Amino acid sequence: MLGAIIGDIAGSRFEGNNIKSKEFELFTSECKPTDDSIMTLAVAKAILSCDTMNLSQLEEKSVVCMQELGRRYPYAGYGGLFWLWLWQAVPQPYESYGNGAAMRVSPCAYAADSLEEAEALARAVTEVTHNHPEGIKGAQAATAAIFMALHGSSISEIHDYLDQNYYSMNFTLEEIRPWYRFDVSCQGSVPQAIMAFLESTSFEDAIRNAISIGGDSDTIGAITGSIAEAYYGIPIDIRNQAVRYLDKFQIDILNRFEGEYGAIR
Repeated sequence: MLGAIIGDIAGSRFEGNNIKSKEFELFTSECKPTDDSIMTLAVAKAILSCDTMNLSQLEEKSVVCMQELGRRYPYAGYGGLFWLWLWQAVPQPYESYGNGAAMRVSPCAYAADSLEEAEALARAVTEVTHNHPEGIKGAQAATAAIFMALHGSSISEIHDYLDQNYYSMNFTLEEIRPWYRFDVSCQGSVPQAIMAFLESTSFEDAIRNAISIGGDSDTIGAITGSIAEAYYGIPIDIRNQAVRYLDKFQIDILNRFEGEYGAIR
């Protein structure tokens, strides 16, 4: 889960000012956790608050925790429709296929005992807002990649599963980097974020890959970082730098989740 937060923080300063290079300082004073981090923590808190075998209960807790954290951190950069959803007394899903569906689901992979369960948990926490088929698809694809990485699948196995079940993965970052632009849809950013992991050689390299293609840099970084953490782990120096951007409330959720569901690797 922290991998998503790190990708978000590192990418935050490039969302409106893309960089088409892997050469940049990973953390600066301009970096910050955005809605990607806040909602990842909200999903983690929801999972900690319920029996994940009860998907209806997980859906209910997801709404409660997303609204709680969203209202606690109201200026984190939420999309317009999600912002309205945060303040509704009886919030309803709004047919979104935005990539917010995929950036927040990493806790689902850690709480699941099988790939099928991971995908079911991802659907449950996603369809409370992003109930468009492409939104659910993006969330499940990211979760599947994380789960497989956690449980020892190779990069080629992860590639083949996603290619066969979710998105065509027959492109390279070098091919898309010159023309790739800002796209907040799942279908226009989740495959690219996954490829940033598939072409990586380390956790840090994955984050640099993600940010180097441009686009919605913090969200792409979050999705890539969540898979990269599961596959490589997080170097201690990067972890130590990243948690300095979090407050006590956020660190408490992170620590409780890692204590309950720590990395499988």
